[in-house]
Amino acid sequence: MSNTATTTDLDTTLERHRVELTGYCYRMLGSSFEAEDAVQDTLVRAWRSYDKFEGRSSVRSWLYRIATNVCLDMLSAGNKRARPMDLTESTPLAQAALSPRPDHTWLEPMPDARVLPTVEDPAEAAVAKESVRLAFMAALQQLPPKQRAVLILREVLAWKASEVAELLGTTVASVNSALQRARATLAEQQQPGGEATVSDPLDEEQQKLLERYVAAFEGYDMTALTALLHEDAIMTMPPFDLWLTGPADITGFMTTLGASCAESRLVPVQANGLPGFAHYKPDEENGGYTAWAVQVLEISDGRITGFHCFLDTKRWFPLFDLPLQLEAETDQVEKGM
Repeated sequence: MSNTATTTDLDTTLERHRVELTGYCYRMLGSSFEAEDAVQDTLVRAWRSYDKFEGRSSVRSWLYRIATNVCLDMLSAGNKRARPMDLTESTPLAQAALSPRPDHTWLEPMPDARVLPTVEDPAEAAVAKESVRLAFMAALQQLPPKQRAVLILREVLAWKASEVAELLGTTVASVNSALQRARATLAEQQQPGGEATVSDPLDEEQQKLLERYVAAFEGYDMTALTALLHEDAIMTMPPFDLWLTGPADITGFMTTLGASCAESRLVPVQANGLPGFAHYKPDEENGGYTAWAVQVLEISDGRITGFHCFLDTKRWFPLFDLPLQLEAETDQVEKGM
């Protein structure tokens, strides 16, 4: 260990960068858990090799170089995380079938607090939130890994081309070319559910929309819910590859295959720079409510355009620091995100 830093000092220095590094790795990998593994690997490598750190760049730049190499190694298998609408066509309700796919198929949700460091600049905070939204994350997955890294470093984190070139061990011309190709690829993509326009913080209209949504969902009032859904609203339910379009099919599903969700409770969460809810449905055997899904909502122009339900509760609820059960008399969980 270098004499310039005690073990405690070094741990503190490295830990200071955990949230932003997790955000970077999450954008690169599309997986909450793989991102946290990548950051842990990055910090361990940094800790072990700190004696060799010569200070020619900042500790932050050095950590990003290590994290980039970790992510590129993890992406070498070529797996691309996706949303259901990236893989299949929309299914009419009459043909709806719940067919699961393996966990590694799916783009995963992430609590804001784990990937969005506190920043004072509102514009910088807005860019950070927009860059972890599900539609943007899905678009990133379509880029080759090095283009993905260049786009994130240049456009999200606002690094200079020369800084990115040094990090990747390449030229400024190569970085600029990769950025141009990445931008062109993203511009070509017309993805369903990509039009979320959520202000930060939520404006009064958006807050009221969410209040109406909670009242409609908890009351299982399909007429009220229909009034809140955009005509092209999308509902997804990973790990199932089924996705539905439009209020009629969404509410039709909720009153047939999803009928057991009546009388549920919703607890607010913040996920992927968007409003969300932990969904607990009635526990018929034990009483109270049991974890059912993490919902992430996309809203635009006063309507809900995306309604994404992540159903693997044993993975997602602990990630969001949420209990798997609610007592019968408890409709809300006090949470600090």
